[in-house]
Amino acid sequence: MSRRADKKTAAPKSDSNPIKDPEDWTTGDEPMTGAQESYLNTLATEAGEEVEEDLTKAEASKRIDELREKTGRGDS
Repeated sequence: MSRRADKKTAAPKSDSNPIKDPEDWTTGDEPMTGAQESYLNTLATEAGEEVEEDLTKAEASKRIDELREKTGRGDS
């Protein structure tokens, strides 16, 4: 059997990658990433709010979720 055939029968990655609470992230206490900071600034501008500086990855993730809901960009 070829490798290509094996890949077709493999389980989707989403089944093996559950979403973790940011509080449980092993890197959650590290500084937020550049991508998080950029997205936070975009969402905060749309929401008419300010973004706190020096957030951790976990804090930034939570703030992104809050602002996505406020701006209507959250999952329905």
